[in-house]
Amino acid sequence: MANETFTLIVVPDQATAEVRRYHFKKKWLLQAAIATAVVITIVAAGAVHYFFVAKDASENRNLRDENLALKAELRSISEKVEHMGGTLDRVERFDQKLRAITLLSDPQRNLAMGPTETEPQNQVPGTNGDNPFVRPKPTETPKALSEKLDKLSAEATRQEQSLQELQAYFQDQRFMLASVPSVWPTRGWVTSDFGVRLDPYTSERVMHAGMDIAGPHGKEVIAPSDGTVVFSGLEGGYGNVLVIDHGYGIKTRYGHLATVKVKAGEKVKRGTPIAGLGNTGRSTGPHLHYEVRVNGIAQNPRKFILND
Repeated sequence: MANETFTLIVVPDQATAEVRRYHFKKKWLLQAAIATAVVITIVAAGAVHYFFVAKDASENRNLRDENLALKAELRSISEKVEHMGGTLDRVERFDQKLRAITLLSDPQRNLAMGPTETEPQNQVPGTNGDNPFVRPKPTETPKALSEKLDKLSAEATRQEQSLQELQAYFQDQRFMLASVPSVWPTRGWVTSDFGVRLDPYTSERVMHAGMDIAGPHGKEVIAPSDGTVVFSGLEGGYGNVLVIDHGYGIKTRYGHLATVKVKAGEKVKRGTPIAGLGNTGRSTGPHLHYEVRVNGIAQNPRKFILND
């Protein structure tokens, strides 16, 4: 069977041309077919391998580029974390100094403050092993960086609460300072100071709960601080009287007024004209009787005035 042959007859188109015959053994054809199949298989396998290798190389290039970009981004984030940590550290030290100055560490205020310490002089920044906000190392993992960011977030929240408490405190202090009667209600001559004096009518020693400031009739009287008018009217020997509530238990009282320019319930600011100096009531001449009371107790007005 293996020695069988096949004859291939080639007949030309021309009638005079010779007819050619080609003889092939069967085993030659079988070997040729096998060889062709092997070559085709090898070529196909090589082509497939080439495409896979090319694809892998392209993916590797993309992964390498992405890896470089991620490393650069990680370094950038690490630098930002370092900067944020340093900023929060400075804010915390400033917060502690403010609390020390304002005494907000008082337990009665329910505000906690950590110990205020001097900053180390010989410490190299970013080398403190106990500080969670040191500069991240180049080999720091995303997980470690995430933990640092969580700590920064918690610290920022705590600082925000602390600063809100300080803001409320200073806001309250600002309102209190605006409520202190720190300027003269009018300019003139102080004819009688706060304290015990001889009554000009009875010549007896009596307590004078304010100060008398003499001046021309009708001279302008101003509010020495922010407040609300709570009384305007006649009051016995003091004649026309005006009372302003400044909050925080502080009230000022003005007597012997010739005119009153504000009414009860009206809010006034420091420097607002409120009345005219006069001689109403039990008075020996044009002057202003000026009182400052804290929680109902008369105080020397001079200790509140800052522009002597």
